[in-house]
Amino acid sequence: MTPDLIKIRKDFPILDQNVNGKPLVYFDNAATSQRPQQVIDRINDFSLLINGNIHRATHFFANRTTEAFEGARETIRRFLNAGEPSEVIFTHGATESINLVAHSFGEAFINPDDEVIVTEMEHHANIVPWQMMCERRGAKIKVLPFGDDGVLQLELLDNMITSRTKILAVTHISNSLGTVNPIAEIISLAHRKNVPVLIDGAQAAPHFSIDVQTLDCDFYVFSGHKMYGPTGIGVLYGKRKWLDLMPPFLGGGEMIDRVTFVKTTYNEIPYKFEAGTPHYIGAIGLATAVEYLNNHDIASLNRYEHDLLEEASFKLKQIEGLRIYGEAPDKAGVISFNIEGIHPFDLGTLLDQLGIAVRTGRLCADPVMDHFGVENMVRASFAFYNTVQEIETFYMALIRLKAMF
Repeated sequence: MTPDLIKIRKDFPILDQNVNGKPLVYFDNAATSQRPQQVIDRINDFSLLINGNIHRATHFFANRTTEAFEGARETIRRFLNAGEPSEVIFTHGATESINLVAHSFGEAFINPDDEVIVTEMEHHANIVPWQMMCERRGAKIKVLPFGDDGVLQLELLDNMITSRTKILAVTHISNSLGTVNPIAEIISLAHRKNVPVLIDGAQAAPHFSIDVQTLDCDFYVFSGHKMYGPTGIGVLYGKRKWLDLMPPFLGGGEMIDRVTFVKTTYNEIPYKFEAGTPHYIGAIGLATAVEYLNNHDIASLNRYEHDLLEEASFKLKQIEGLRIYGEAPDKAGVISFNIEGIHPFDLGTLLDQLGIAVRTGRLCADPVMDHFGVENMVRASFAFYNTVQEIETFYMALIRLKAMF
């Protein structure tokens, strides 16, 4: 069933405007998605009428906000099918979630000469925190490569895992290539060798139904602003067996049980990892975004987004001199490309003059750029509020700009 695009687009007021005199075509959804009116209204209601610091008072506003915040945790638990609300930790985003695990898991379980496996297609946020931790702990990084088609070389993984391998971190969907990785297979393989797995779900959570218990992943992270929610809010799911054993990431209010100058004891999870006043209005807004998604058939939205990808790929491949990077058989709504003879920044700037928003640059994926021997790429990424007509507009704009050069 095709989504009701007229109704859906009315939910996103930002889409109904002109940019540089042209109707907006927003194809930068992998960087940040737009928010429906329902999320904006929920955030405004709490900001204007209900705001009160959570967990810290007994007055009306504090109680209402605390109830909504913990209700948001339960909403996320259901969205992920986590075993219990305490396994859902609110952070400032996927990046902080990964840093939290890298730091705290590293402190608890990583020793000199131990190993961490990441993949060549990871976002910097799923590389740098592990490098920093390995430098502190005297461990080392091992990298699972991908082929020119954007598919991980999983046949190498079994031999890469050794008795020194302590954790594997892999993206669910590549932000630069669009590859949908077979994470269930990866998790199963790692678990056969008793290696826990962290999944970077920043690009997947907006598009797929996620079941962390079926996947059996040990950690799963995502950001609110990529899934139609606010900025500055994210989620870390972690199995209780790991979270109980990991030390706190940050110190301060809420994460404590009792403070003395002799010793401080720590709160139980999830509060052990939520130091200070959390971004509670962000969490409430994120839960509203999840509820908005749940009011639609997510599988149907995903099929529609795949149709957009197929249409865009077909069109772009007709442009002489255009190269698409990453053409995995299982791919999400991301197309990264270059056109021979046109600098990506020039192309991005000129597309903007035509009202078309895309991403240009290194896409926070330097190893991917190095793999293909390029300095930058142009990336178009799609959401369920995009249209086939917008893809036609994009295609005709590229034809026009190529002719200029």
